Amino acid sequence: MFPGFPPEALTFFRSLARNNRREWFQPRKEIFDTQVKEPMIRLVESINTELVRFAPDYAMEPKKALYRIYRDTRFSADKTPYKTHIAAIFPRRGLSRTAGAGFYIGISHKEVEVACGSYMPGPEELRAIRTWLAENHGEFRKVERRVAKLMGPMAGSSLQRVPKGFDAAHPAADLIKRKQWFFYVTLDPKLATSPKLYPEIVKRFRAIAPVVEMLNAPLVTQRAAAAKASLFQSHVVFANDREME
Repeated sequence: MFPGFPPEALTFFRSLARNNRREWFQPRKEIFDTQVKEPMIRLVESINTELVRFAPDYAMEPKKALYRIYRDTRFSADKTPYKTHIAAIFPRRGLSRTAGAGFYIGISHKEVEVACGSYMPGPEELRAIRTWLAENHGEFRKVERRVAKLMGPMAGSSLQRVPKGFDAAHPAADLIKRKQWFFYVTLDPKLATSPKLYPEIVKRFRAIAPVVEMLNAPLVTQRAAAAKASLFQSHVVFANDREME
């Protein structure tokens, strides 16, 4: 059982929020490593022990699950170099960590974030998910309602109109118009330093796992079909080469 983060972790983030510059961070990097990063790795390891029971395809090597503390400031007006939180993501094995649906946690001095679902699907993933929802919306809505009791209503942006290729009068039009399908909740930051943090996260991950799997189902099928087509094409090229010998 993960015991919670040390109080020094939240103190570090409070100070970083006031002193977000390299000259302050570098002399205190050891504090970040020992009081923030190492506990986060242990939390991810603990979550993995539960994921293998109800969502084994999402268990993630801790160092690959963790986001870097360094911000990408290339296209941002905010040039502060560091994030004031630490986060981890649990994508489905074999799918992109951004395009596919997955699980997310973030820890800061302000809040504990728990999110699950599809946040940044690309054009191909959007069409695959929308097509699946058009055919399976009844099943999806049943699970969505159960999850909403714990996580609140489904979040994410939507189009103004049903996208081209779909019926505007479809009973799942509201789901088809969506560009994102995820649940997001913030918890009291005091939870971060408590042994209750781990079970609270796992409880929510377990509840929403069926939704995550549904959103990924068409992407897994899409990926398998692409792999099969690529393999077939390789066989054709190989056969043609042999005939030319």
